[in-house]
Amino acid sequence: MKAIIIACNTASAACLRDARERYAPIPVIEVILPAVRRAVVATKTGRIGVLGTAATIASHAYQDSFAAARDTVITAVPCPRFVDFVERGVTSGRQILGLAQGYLEPLQQADVDTVVLGCTHYPLLSGVIALAMGDQVTLVSSAEETAKDVFRVLTERDLLSPHTGREAVRLFQSTGDPEFFARLSSRFLGPAVGQVQHL
Repeated sequence: MKAIIIACNTASAACLRDARERYAPIPVIEVILPAVRRAVVATKTGRIGVLGTAATIASHAYQDSFAAARDTVITAVPCPRFVDFVERGVTSGRQILGLAQGYLEPLQQADVDTVVLGCTHYPLLSGVIALAMGDQVTLVSSAEETAKDVFRVLTERDLLSPHTGREAVRLFQSTGDPEFFARLSSRFLGPAVGQVQHL
């Protein structure tokens, strides 16, 4: 195994330290710090919003990660119903836009110029969030920034696979319902998901 990616903000907040201790020396990459680094670079005003699940926001993982950044004011908002909409395949329309406008009101009042999408489901709602927030706001995807971190870590450790012309072997495992996982993950990963094993 080359690396472990904790591809969930809530799980990153809850178990990162334990995972790094348990699986050392395998690199364990999480989704919070990459997004924080990008948001600090992107903001012009220092006013940054964070959208996340109730558990992620309550953990203060983002707020604590931003603590080292100078001159930043963080407004963190839990958006518990966003995940339900994404998992039902509803990523646009009047209902989700209305919900987004309600959730985003504190960020608008705080006059943020950068918003971290602090759940790996939320990039699928980036169109709705951008519409509600306006063009002047930069959206930062924790998922996208984490992918960049994975590439960087694998490159630094010389762990990237050589281009052999053979197709990669993909193994998907889930503690949840494998069929549901396959349907949902195909929205993120395309048709390459195929069979999913239940753990």
